[in-house]
Amino acid sequence: MNPSRPFILRPVATSLLMAALLLSGILAYRLLPVAALPQVDFPTIQVFTFHPGASPTVVASSITAPLERRFGQIPGINQMSSSSSAGASVITLQFSLDLSMDVAEQEVQAAINAADNLLPNDLPAPPIYRKVNPADTPILTLAVTSPSLPLPEVHDLVDTRIAQKLAQIPGVGMVSLAGGQRPAVRVQVNPTELAARGLNLSHIQSAINASSVNQPKGSFDGPYRNILMDANDQLRSVEEYRNLIIAWRDGAPLRLGDVATIINAAEDRRLAAWADEAPAVLVNVQRQPGANVIEVVDRVRALLPQLRASLPTAVDMTVLTDRTQSIRASVRAVQHELIFAVGLVVLVTFVFLRNIPSTIIPSIAVPLSLIGTFGVMYLAGYSLNILTLMALTIATGFVVDDAIVMLENIARYREEGSSPMDAALKGAAQIGFTLVSLTISLIAVLIPLLFMGDVAGRLFHEFAITLAVSILISLVVSLTLTPMMCARMLPPPDPAGHAKAGFLDGVIAWYGRQLDWVLERQPLMLAITVGTIALTAGLYVILPKGFFPVQDNSALQAVTEAPQSVSFAAMSERQQALAAKILEDPAVASLSSFIGVDGTNATLNTGRMLINLHPHGERDATALEVIARLREAARSVDGISLYLQPVQELTIEDRVSRTQFQFTLSSPDQALLHDWVPRLVDHLRAEPALADVASDLQNEGLQAFLQIDRDAASRLGISVAAIDNALYSAFGQRQISTLFTQASQYRVVLEVDPRFAAGPEALGSIYVSGSGGRPVPLSAVARVEERPATLLLNHIGQFPAVTISFNLGAEASLGDAVAAIERAVGELALPAAIELRFQGAAHAFRASLSSTLWLILAAVVTMYIVLGVLYESSIHPITILSTLPSATLGALLALWATGQPIDMIAVIGIILLIGLVKKNGIMMIDFALEAERRRKLTPRQAIHEAALLRFRPILMTTLAALFGALPLMLSTGSGAELRRPLGLVMVGGLLVSQVLTLFTTPVVYLFFDRLAQRARRRRASASVVAPDLEPQSSQARP
Repeated sequence: MNPSRPFILRPVATSLLMAALLLSGILAYRLLPVAALPQVDFPTIQVFTFHPGASPTVVASSITAPLERRFGQIPGINQMSSSSSAGASVITLQFSLDLSMDVAEQEVQAAINAADNLLPNDLPAPPIYRKVNPADTPILTLAVTSPSLPLPEVHDLVDTRIAQKLAQIPGVGMVSLAGGQRPAVRVQVNPTELAARGLNLSHIQSAINASSVNQPKGSFDGPYRNILMDANDQLRSVEEYRNLIIAWRDGAPLRLGDVATIINAAEDRRLAAWADEAPAVLVNVQRQPGANVIEVVDRVRALLPQLRASLPTAVDMTVLTDRTQSIRASVRAVQHELIFAVGLVVLVTFVFLRNIPSTIIPSIAVPLSLIGTFGVMYLAGYSLNILTLMALTIATGFVVDDAIVMLENIARYREEGSSPMDAALKGAAQIGFTLVSLTISLIAVLIPLLFMGDVAGRLFHEFAITLAVSILISLVVSLTLTPMMCARMLPPPDPAGHAKAGFLDGVIAWYGRQLDWVLERQPLMLAITVGTIALTAGLYVILPKGFFPVQDNSALQAVTEAPQSVSFAAMSERQQALAAKILEDPAVASLSSFIGVDGTNATLNTGRMLINLHPHGERDATALEVIARLREAARSVDGISLYLQPVQELTIEDRVSRTQFQFTLSSPDQALLHDWVPRLVDHLRAEPALADVASDLQNEGLQAFLQIDRDAASRLGISVAAIDNALYSAFGQRQISTLFTQASQYRVVLEVDPRFAAGPEALGSIYVSGSGGRPVPLSAVARVEERPATLLLNHIGQFPAVTISFNLGAEASLGDAVAAIERAVGELALPAAIELRFQGAAHAFRASLSSTLWLILAAVVTMYIVLGVLYESSIHPITILSTLPSATLGALLALWATGQPIDMIAVIGIILLIGLVKKNGIMMIDFALEAERRRKLTPRQAIHEAALLRFRPILMTTLAALFGALPLMLSTGSGAELRRPLGLVMVGGLLVSQVLTLFTTPVVYLFFDRLAQRARRRRASASVVAPDLEPQSSQARP
């Protein structure tokens, strides 16, 4: 049976089918979305609840705990973590990969509704949720500044005209305004003056609430006219608040302005943000998990001109950070490398075949297979990303193989004197099964990739399918278009052609002499084969292990930390000084920076920065080298620490830690964590495999603890509730009223004048109402103690937890770091009540570590099964698989020589090598078996002839694959960290396997043939002995 025959005989139909494949691929390419990586985000939702003035303990007990109990009942949650700080509760819910975001959203909303009756009644706003991963850095940061307008006004313009429009864009998960200069009316009371008039802060609150309302008033509906009603019931300006009468004294009105200063200012004065060194409102746009980054940013950028036009001329809006620039650069770089690889493969083909028609025939298979793959990618919902383009680049060397083998076989029949048509028909019929074997066994090796679990499986699913589809299309092209073109374009053999190929003939002759020498010394070659296996296993054990290469995306994420008792003003000065120092570095293009407690930043003593580096070509250092430089420069700024990590496209974490990798310690006993975490951190800082070890344990803040004398308070008629109320109104930035406008709503904030709130001594000026309404100084019923306080309460799964984060030490791999942590835990004898759990990339690494070896073994077993089925033999597959150790050895040697760890990209490269290098064995053994069957050659004669005749296609296909991977190995620029290990493994493995397998495969073939002959002789002798015994036994019977 010859599947190629109808296509060879019908050239027009074949050409039109290929043209249709080409056109469909070109059309699909224009429709494919562009992304950095396949979408593998966990569905993640964050729930924010703000309660200004509340301490971390109050927030944890009254807000976080009730919500956590409800969220804990939602099915499909992978992990629930929370942080409770002064005035803010943030709960992060990470769901399993197979759960729909829409379902998760409904469950979260239902849980919030169920917990509503347990939450405090005086919350300024109910809990809100956002579909966003907090560890995902903003995809776009806009800086809005004005040289003339105050920041609260700028914030109001951004909030009402920009933020809402951006939040409506599909794919946008959250639009947050860093800096928090939201406008408000601030009533700053002089407590001494107020007490002198016989009043306290609760009187002010009651007066404002009673005098500023916004209620419906009805209408008049007469016989002929309908008249709506309205009134000046709402206070709308600072002047109206200043003139508000709060009491009458001696027949004269006491106005609010007499005892307080009323100003238009920020709702929370402990928030600030800067663009470079200028105060600004930062608009951070974060995507929804699973949304395409480039599509979302394109939509945002398309809207920006309209948004700019809506702002006054005094306001400037600039794009400070655009994460898609590095993504686009990465994708462009891979596209260029793909074109370069195609050119190299065509060049290799031309060097071997030495004429234009013979080069065109197999070269056509490359663009057809790659472009045809785009159609399947579009139908499967894939994107053009770094991994799918890497798959196509690697496929460049694979897809030409089948066409080269087909061409070489048909050319051999032409050289024997057959006509072009006969040569095509005979050659295609003879080689068809070999091509199917090559392709099926190559695709089979990708099957284990499709069954990988968790993030790695999702990540490489598109890679495996894209590669498999391109290889399948190349098989179709090689069985249809290639023989058809050979029948019509292949030039006749002539002596000149042989003369041109003289160099290759010389190489083949040299190989034949070396092969004869090797076949005379078969035990030596078998020993070398066994030694290769042992060396491969040894290298695998000693090489460092990693998970995913650290990318240089021209952006750094920074967390700053000052002493836990630092004031907002001091933190602001230090943050600005640190930003100025960072901007001095020549590699830094710009930065955004903010401090204060909001949904992103947990405590007053920490801040955030997003540092934008110049593109790769415009700076002299990598991201990691810049980090080392900035870390050194930051030491010159006193009173603040800087923790840096490069921004990554693959984000598995569900929180931003100080450094790149993290693990958590959790325990029901919080005191146990406070005791053991500092010990573990100190121990880990001495480990060379770890750097920048830090924890988010914040238990050294200062607290003014009010010790209430309940007996004295009761005697004076003062309730504890009245004391709490007075403290909240004085020092908690209490939101007591709302000013409603058609555009937005603004809060009225009550507090004591900041001059009376500088320290615990200010409590002496606070008064509460006693019996008969007489003001009583707070100092009469309470005394103040200064105590240490916890600034941040973290939970994982409702239990107290602390996150410890770390970077990798010099020359250390993630495997080294994980081993060092596990060793440290053992040496310290951490109590059993403390549970250690790796998070994010470190957790995924540990999960992949156990599966990596099984993945490679699964690929080998799959290959054996497929080859066994194809050859109806249990021995020949082993001969073919004997080529694998040399390829793996070459890959591991390449990693060892360049100091690279065995990470997921390298493992994928090794699996591809398993599929690729076995073709050398298949081509040899296929020919040898046929020579034994049809021409009755001895095994040695058959394998010798097969090795020499198949030398040229083996060398051509190996060099084609090698040159296809070469651009990846030599890649530079954005995203090169992902591409280089794959190219390195492929090139190293192909080089070593090409040299070794040309000699070891014939030896292994003859070794197993001898074993098979012995087995046959034993079976034959057993069958001869059995009939001889049968008559004797029958005679012995009575």
